[in-house]
Amino acid sequence: MESEKRKENQQDSDSSSIEESTSTENLDSKDDKNEDLSSENLDSKDNKNEILSTEDQLKIVEEKLLRSLAEIENQRRRFEKEIKDAYTYGSFNFAKDSLSALDNLQRAKISIENNDILKENKDLNKFIENIDIIEKDLVSIFENNKIKKIDCLNKKFDPNLHQTMLEIEDESVESGTIVQEIQTGYMYAERLLRPSFVGIAKKKRPVQEEKNEKN
Repeated sequence: MESEKRKENQQDSDSSSIEESTSTENLDSKDDKNEDLSSENLDSKDNKNEILSTEDQLKIVEEKLLRSLAEIENQRRRFEKEIKDAYTYGSFNFAKDSLSALDNLQRAKISIENNDILKENKDLNKFIENIDIIEKDLVSIFENNKIKKIDCLNKKFDPNLHQTMLEIEDESVESGTIVQEIQTGYMYAERLLRPSFVGIAKKKRPVQEEKNEKN
């Protein structure tokens, strides 16, 4: 009897050990499977992150490239404009200084014409004719070099081209109309070389308004 009991106990212990081993094997296999799944998930996430980061980097590089191309294009246009301006307006200061020669010639002509002593000279007209020829030559040279006179008489006052020196009461024209040219203005190509000094018309004020102002 004792021997049979020992056998039974031995069998029970063996079966329990087998069950324990199978259970541990099952647990180990489950853990291994979970680890494999988690590692696969991590790998897939890492791959996605790598793909996204690569796309972002490409976008950044593309934006930098487009910005650089835009800056190069702006510089090219700016350089072209500077070259064009240098070619067109390179003699601007020289042209402005040259106007004084024409101004002095015109002043000398007016002074000679108004001189009472010189008026009696029979050769005065020939002298004036020679001055007129020189004046026309200068004006022609100016026009050939893009220096043109501003026509202002009977034109509406324009602050971009004209400078008011005085106001003249005149009811025959609209207020603000240029009725006198004190000094001729000139343009150099599309730029203002010198404004015209002018007198503009204004309406007469009522007598009562003038009296009130004086009072």
